[in-house]
Amino acid sequence: MPANEFEAFLEKHPAYKKTAIIDDLRKKDYARLDAGEHIYLDYTGGGIYAESQINKHHKLLHENVFGNPHSSNPTSLAATKVVEGARDYILKFFNADPNEYLAIFTSNASGALKLVGESYPFPNGRYLLTFDNHNSVNGIREFAHVRGAEVTYIPVMLPDMRVDSSQLELELSRPSQSGHNLFAFPAQSNFSSVKHPLEWIEKAHAHGWDVLLDAAAYVPTSKLDLSKVKPDFVPISFYKMFGYPTGLGALIARKKALAKLHRPWFAGGTITVASVQGDKYYLADGAPAFEDGTLDYLNIPAIEIGLKHIESIGYDVISERVKTLTGWLLEHLTEMKHSTGKPLVRLFGPNSTEGRGGAVTVNFYDKDGKAFDHRYIESEANKVNISLRTGCFCNPGAGEIALGISRVELDVCFTQLGHEERLSIDDFRHCIDGKSSGAVRISVGMVTNFNDVQAFLSFARGLLS
Repeated sequence: MPANEFEAFLEKHPAYKKTAIIDDLRKKDYARLDAGEHIYLDYTGGGIYAESQINKHHKLLHENVFGNPHSSNPTSLAATKVVEGARDYILKFFNADPNEYLAIFTSNASGALKLVGESYPFPNGRYLLTFDNHNSVNGIREFAHVRGAEVTYIPVMLPDMRVDSSQLELELSRPSQSGHNLFAFPAQSNFSSVKHPLEWIEKAHAHGWDVLLDAAAYVPTSKLDLSKVKPDFVPISFYKMFGYPTGLGALIARKKALAKLHRPWFAGGTITVASVQGDKYYLADGAPAFEDGTLDYLNIPAIEIGLKHIESIGYDVISERVKTLTGWLLEHLTEMKHSTGKPLVRLFGPNSTEGRGGAVTVNFYDKDGKAFDHRYIESEANKVNISLRTGCFCNPGAGEIALGISRVELDVCFTQLGHEERLSIDDFRHCIDGKSSGAVRISVGMVTNFNDVQAFLSFARGLLS
């Protein structure tokens, strides 16, 4: 790395110096990244765990005996203690009043979202959501459709891919008067990295809506303070925050909103009493009513370890690191041009660091302005050990807007292929022939450094002609 490039970066982004703790941490806790010559740029897809997290969790398991917590024997009580300790720490971490909020363990954010979707009282109500949403939020519409609720999408607009606020305010002002109303949006887009205004939460509450805030892409690098904003349902995946453990998430829910939910079944662990001959069951109170079967009690303690790891660094430091590196990446990637004067990339999302996170989503173009297939870009990146993400990132609404795929085209496509029980991605690409079916997402995160970003910029320059 030429010293003058790093000096130019520091001159442009002097706040980066305040994040030196991360460079020290990377050397001792994430040394395998550099030892393996990894350029990891998929932090929106998943975080990287620290060696110290694994060591602390291993020590806990090595020194204790934990049993199934659905009992009161000594090993069960030991498991219950660490599980409930982690549950309490989740609320503490997000500054959520335990008198107001509950933390429900799930397999991931998608599992948390399904709990809401299958249990929400949709009949005669409305489900309002933005085009910019993860598929697990979109999927809730199927529960809403089946129960007769009205489903409405609010579009996002190019080039920044922010929401049409006037249309949102109009829809929020007209909730159903004969049913319940649920409004869902991401705190941060997993496609464009736009940070949507958290002020929407209270605007929606003022009109009688319950609010589902998808925080999965937001909380890895930004503090969510539930004493300042009060969404009713908050799904998160812990591996996105600190890499380990995978397979565990949470639904943080306001108790008064949770009381509206009616589960369509019961399972082991969710009831106080169930009878075969009496054909009756009685759900447990609070979080256990939503936690099916036996919890992953051996891995749940690793959540508290991970949260404390984030706290030891501090969100201020993490956010500053992400902001400065994203700014440098945006500036230098978007200014690259071919010999013909054609730009190398087209950006989907904000071109500054204001109101956005650390994911930069683009498509690459050749010297004649023809798009490179995003799969080709990923293949070329793989050759130099760069991990990035391509596709639509489980966010079809944002993808359709970004890639210019219209409702008419989709109607024609789905009509032509409507006789098929399954639709492959190759069938879909053929159907929208001539248009990109995905994009390239480069996302920086907690332990990204300047060398990582420079390595990617060097890779991008190699695509110029």
